[in-house]
Amino acid sequence: MTPRNPKAIELWQTAKAICFDVDSTVIQDEGIDVLAGFGGVGQQVADLTKSAMGGKVPFEFALSQRLSLIRPSRAMVSKCLKAHPPRLTAGVGELIRRLHGRGTHVYLVSGGFRQMIDPVAKLVGIPPERVFANVLLFNADGTYKGFDPTQPTAVSGGKAKALAQLKNRFGYRPLIMIGDGVTDLDARPPADCFIGFGGVATRDRVVAGADWFVTDFSELDQSLI
Repeated sequence: MTPRNPKAIELWQTAKAICFDVDSTVIQDEGIDVLAGFGGVGQQVADLTKSAMGGKVPFEFALSQRLSLIRPSRAMVSKCLKAHPPRLTAGVGELIRRLHGRGTHVYLVSGGFRQMIDPVAKLVGIPPERVFANVLLFNADGTYKGFDPTQPTAVSGGKAKALAQLKNRFGYRPLIMIGDGVTDLDARPPADCFIGFGGVATRDRVVAGADWFVTDFSELDQSLI
């Protein structure tokens, strides 16, 4: 699909850093929905996830609601990952390897949980220090305690805060955000360009607001020079 913003390809080709959303972008699932299904509250949590991704409710409220339903323990997270290992979206591993080969810095920026995203980062060769995600907290006995509210992605507008930190610290320009959700769209600015990804889920606001909307990572790969 041709970008509506003709500058989008130029920004993509010259980007100093690329930030990928994780759920329904780098991987084929919504991690919190997988965890909820494993815990027996899948449908209730999926409905809340849909509202959050569609921009109908504040992210932090939906996150708190979902976790209150799931109440994930340390053991539950570990067993869930073993039963449902991350499923990478077709082409994303190759694309990230190519970006790394060009010297582009690649980050994962997610409203999901680091405990479930670190295995994804390992699969695509992204070091832990280039991951922004929420952190589940556990009591001494491993039961659910809550989540770390100090992480930038723990609140509405958190992805924009994470990208602003990257720009301020490293001076990345151009800086691009890629994702499927409204929280990703809302990270522009500070992102210089937003590429909407619809290969797993398509959301009307993302299609309408993206500088470039793609449904296959091969389109981005083929656009690199």
